[in-house]
Amino acid sequence: MITMLLPAFNEESSLYPLLERTERTMRETGIPFRIIVCNDGSTDNSKEILTQLSNQFPLEIINHKINRGLGETSRDLFELAAETSQPEDIIIRMDCDETHGPELFPKLIAKIEKGYDVVIASRYQPGGGQDGVSSYRAFISRCANLVMKFCFPIPGLKEYSCGFRAYKADIIQRAIQYYGNNFIQLKGLGFTCTVEKLIKLKLLGARFSEIPFILRYDRKTSKSKMVSSVTTLGYLIMLFLYFWPWGGWKKQYQNIN
Repeated sequence: MITMLLPAFNEESSLYPLLERTERTMRETGIPFRIIVCNDGSTDNSKEILTQLSNQFPLEIINHKINRGLGETSRDLFELAAETSQPEDIIIRMDCDETHGPELFPKLIAKIEKGYDVVIASRYQPGGGQDGVSSYRAFISRCANLVMKFCFPIPGLKEYSCGFRAYKADIIQRAIQYYGNNFIQLKGLGFTCTVEKLIKLKLLGARFSEIPFILRYDRKTSKSKMVSSVTTLGYLIMLFLYFWPWGGWKKQYQNIN
């Protein structure tokens, strides 16, 4: 079973095209699938559209009454997926703004089936890249990835900030069982949770791999939700929490395996 996780905030224009492409891709693979969407307090027609689409697609909806941000949305999605999956299932998290493509699902799944716990769609693998991203944003993103790679080295990993990933359900279940509500600890700090999950899974001994991916920012139909200053603050706090010599993550979880 493949469980697809979608955080959604004001994505009314992209929901149907994405779900249609996802269903077409998954039907071709022949693997059973389901989709869990967290509508994070959208102020457009996303909630109504999702309700309508639930009659057409294998769709389960979580509704936040107010916008809680990516951290809490990710927590709710991963916790529900972990509770309702078998250990051998695969969980795929992607954005629903048309910048990520379900056509990559077969490659992500194939890597998981080779024994990896986490497979990341990477802009920095040969054949990867990004379209429609400004030079300034591309530079900032590249620098952030290099800093994360230097501070939290994971063999074979070049992409730290892209949320388009596949996970073996077992590793997510283990993470939630071990960390509890602290699996995603920095919930209110923008996109920080995307990197935090990697670090927490690395401490669990997860096996990582990547596939090449082209970020299609030129297809994005909604406004960006990233607040750079909040995410940067989150990264700094995460570095502090990891390396803090008196009980930081690195020391606290050093014997986790």
